[in-house]
Amino acid sequence: MSEPTVKIVRFHQLGGPEVLQLDELPLPEPAANEVRLRVKAIGLNRAEVVFRKGRYFYQPVLPSKIGYEASGIIEAVGPGVDPSWIGKTVSTVPAFPADKYGVYGEVAIVPFHSIAEYPANLSFEEGTSIWMQFITAYGPLVHYGHITKGDFVLITAASSSVGIAAIEITKAEGAISIATTRTSAKKAELLALGADHVIVTQDEDLVARVNEITAGKGARIVFDPVAGKGLEALAAATADGGIIFEYGALAPEPTPFPLRTAMSKHLSIRGYILFEIVGDPVAFPKARKYVFDHLAAGTFKPHIDKTFPLAQIVEAHSYMESNAQIGKIVVTV
Repeated sequence: MSEPTVKIVRFHQLGGPEVLQLDELPLPEPAANEVRLRVKAIGLNRAEVVFRKGRYFYQPVLPSKIGYEASGIIEAVGPGVDPSWIGKTVSTVPAFPADKYGVYGEVAIVPFHSIAEYPANLSFEEGTSIWMQFITAYGPLVHYGHITKGDFVLITAASSSVGIAAIEITKAEGAISIATTRTSAKKAELLALGADHVIVTQDEDLVARVNEITAGKGARIVFDPVAGKGLEALAAATADGGIIFEYGALAPEPTPFPLRTAMSKHLSIRGYILFEIVGDPVAFPKARKYVFDHLAAGTFKPHIDKTFPLAQIVEAHSYMESNAQIGKIVVTV
């Protein structure tokens, strides 16, 4: 009798979306403190594009698995995991190396500590569209930024799933969101999603508009995934004593430090990644509960832009690189 096999997405060389392929592999078994998830939906993240191209914080070992977020049903557990988890619906929290525990595929082996139940009213597609974006935004805004009512929060590249999560957290905490988008195409939808103000950077002067909105005070918190030469303008738009969180490096050019502005306004400019929260045994449970409770209450709702079947994983990654989406791209299995 032949061994059961499953389709797992891997890439055997670095490059564009076309390097992703569906490999037929033996059904994997979970090791100690691991579970096997029968995947129903996969949430795509821009970090996976960077990883696929070999530009992430660590290099993939080829052939490499890929992916952080999946939802599905636990169908097997390894030693050290309570068997009562079998049959439960969960999603994965990005708390593991993507190459070792990639989740693109019909099944995924993941560490037990990285799974989380989510409110039962969410679909599989919604369940895979929560942890990366909401915890990424939670760290700078709530955990570190201590956002409070009336704060002005500048959210750049706001049409991403993380940007939309930041808008929802800002609203939930009674603060005022200033979202940016490059062109006017996404302005109306960002306003509909809850942004208090939207700046179209192609048509408007960022610093002038922030000063107008904040009556000259500037934003106390800036939440930015782009960096690059635009950091100087962000610093100019930040309030005295404010803080800029850089959670990505999407700009193709180096990021010059705006020394004079930072000194004159005593700014803090800080690099941040999600793993600071999910790797903290105290902060992680608080973040998870914060997100779960808001999802259950309906104050947070994952926004899904488009879905693709697993067989179209190349097309899904191509769409993500087009930057046309507003919210999450999901692959169904």
